[in-house]
Amino acid sequence: WKKIKKELGTNPMASKLSQSISTHTKLWYLIDARGQVVGRLATMISLLLQGKTKPIYHPAIDSGDHVVVINTANVVFTGNKWNQKLYRHHTGYPGGFREVLAKRLHEKDQTKVLWKAVNGMLPKNTLRKRRMRKLHLFPDDEHPFSANIYKQLVGPSAILNRLEDYTVEQVAQFPELVKTSHL
Repeated sequence: WKKIKKELGTNPMASKLSQSISTHTKLWYLIDARGQVVGRLATMISLLLQGKTKPIYHPAIDSGDHVVVINTANVVFTGNKWNQKLYRHHTGYPGGFREVLAKRLHEKDQTKVLWKAVNGMLPKNTLRKRRMRKLHLFPDDEHPFSANIYKQLVGPSAILNRLEDYTVEQVAQFPELVKTSHL
């Protein structure tokens, strides 16, 4: 480290060296999952875990960053997927085929739905377990990695307001659809 510090002071290529160090460093990102669509958020997380956002990306090298996701209890599905989406697995015993609704899985473990989505989006190779160890999911705002966070990222989906979030006056002022009669 003493050599690197000395070279940073006198070397004209110091900016290149610092860029190289920051490129190869495993950074920590924080993402708030409140109101985010599961699939879109999982795509963003899988790109960060693989290191595809870095210029040194190679499929055979684990160059990805750590991702801390908070508020996973508040993720959303589009449509009626909470009641229709099934997660299937087999226990290994005869007649051991099991199906669990997304709603039941989320009630049991509020991080499991997002974990399964990210796990399914990573390449199916030997690096998948190592990359998944860099994913840290928390159902609420509290997490023990606040000292490590490099940057907080905004989720891929715009957070939409629900009808309950508006006052009665705002709902009354909202423009009504034009009613046309068909001939």
